[in-house]
Amino acid sequence: MDRRRFLMGSTVAGAAAFGLSACGTVRQALGAMSPPPAVIDPEVDELQQRTFRWFTHVTNRANGLTPDRWPTESFSSVAAVGFALTCWPIGVERGWISRAEARERTLTTIRFFHDLPQGPEATGVGGYKGFFYHFLDMRTGHRFGQTELSTVDTSLLVAGMLFAARWFDGDDAGEVEIRRLAQAVYDRIEWDWVMVRPNRISMGWHPETGFIEADWHVYNEGMLVVLLAIGSATHPVPTAVWDEWCSVYDRSWTDRWGPAHLHFPPMFGHQYSHMFVDYRGIRDRWMRTKAAEIGDFDYFENSVRAVAAQRKYAIDNPMGWAGYSADVWGLTACDGPGDFKQVIGGREREFFSYSARGPGDRDDGTIAPTAAMASMPFAPAEVTACLKAIRARYGAGVYTEFGFLDSFNPTLTEHAGRLQHGQIVPGVGWVDGDYLGIDQGPIVIQIENHRSDIVWKAMRGEPNLTRGLKRAGFTGGWLERA
Repeated sequence: MDRRRFLMGSTVAGAAAFGLSACGTVRQALGAMSPPPAVIDPEVDELQQRTFRWFTHVTNRANGLTPDRWPTESFSSVAAVGFALTCWPIGVERGWISRAEARERTLTTIRFFHDLPQGPEATGVGGYKGFFYHFLDMRTGHRFGQTELSTVDTSLLVAGMLFAARWFDGDDAGEVEIRRLAQAVYDRIEWDWVMVRPNRISMGWHPETGFIEADWHVYNEGMLVVLLAIGSATHPVPTAVWDEWCSVYDRSWTDRWGPAHLHFPPMFGHQYSHMFVDYRGIRDRWMRTKAAEIGDFDYFENSVRAVAAQRKYAIDNPMGWAGYSADVWGLTACDGPGDFKQVIGGREREFFSYSARGPGDRDDGTIAPTAAMASMPFAPAEVTACLKAIRARYGAGVYTEFGFLDSFNPTLTEHAGRLQHGQIVPGVGWVDGDYLGIDQGPIVIQIENHRSDIVWKAMRGEPNLTRGLKRAGFTGGWLERA
């Protein structure tokens, strides 16, 4: 199962409403269609560029594979490859690489995935039925270990390809080939094959054991999977899959952690599909009903509220972790120090290694900068303040030439045993030693969505995605002109 698949149970609705004054201005500033301000804080620009440089530094130029993590030796994450493909045009727009280099990197990557062998075998292939394995060998592109054929990681990879196909719109032979191959890779995905239970898409498949029992059926980043599956012109799933997806939303609707919203504890669930889908002003049937009940509301506003909830949780800090504040916050799936318990200040604390973290869910005091930084479109002032606060308080201990290390924990300032990841840094606490591709990518992409609308603008014209949105029942806003 995908290492980010930590299915969350139903949440418990809270009682008190939470004011939205801090986040209400975000929506007004962005507007339904107008691009965000072009001028951003220099520290935000620097973070985006440093994080982008990580991808240029680690991605294999021979085949386009991006490692799951670095500098620890690693396999490739196909989701991280999709994020790299999205980053290359951003680099051109920002003047960090040339169009020729971005085209070369993109074409190398898409050719490699187009030509990767596929089949039911457990080894020697990169995928099956059009899907790709979650992790691939960095050299051969073949399945790594016994990892799963992943529907969500394939979706994130293909979303990067489809964006590249929209952005590389020139007559150059390489750009023509990018468009042709990206569509070919998408068209051969047999989405209907993974609908093994009525109107539900499985999270994945193993050649040894068959389909994973878990489906995309809780509000989270799986929205992108379902939309791409519904939008397919070759192997679509029925639109009833979206109705089934929304049918369990009431389990997730809560105001326990802040303003009422569809709650998913780790922040990545409120970011991943938003990297490629501009949800501002478009609504499906469930959202139209909810908007009629509570006023202006859509999936973008839901993520705005999720940010507000994370900040409120950090301010309240019910577990008493060091460092949490209005300006230092951010819980998501990320590395942690290890799986152990330790008494700190007379209180037994439990820590985790890689895990999904969120308000009230496996919170062990580990802060992941990507949780806040990749929320830039939802709360630019608050995210910028968080960036400045973390840099001012923890400095070079967590912020380096490639941006933020994946995570840190100010509560764990000493440990006598072995750490699963990272080290204790004096004056900071525990700090991870790696950068993770699936956490680096959202920082670059979401900052760009805020500052220039590049990705959203391209994907508003992407026919496969817009077909999926319309089939799922989305109406309004920019979709009426797509």
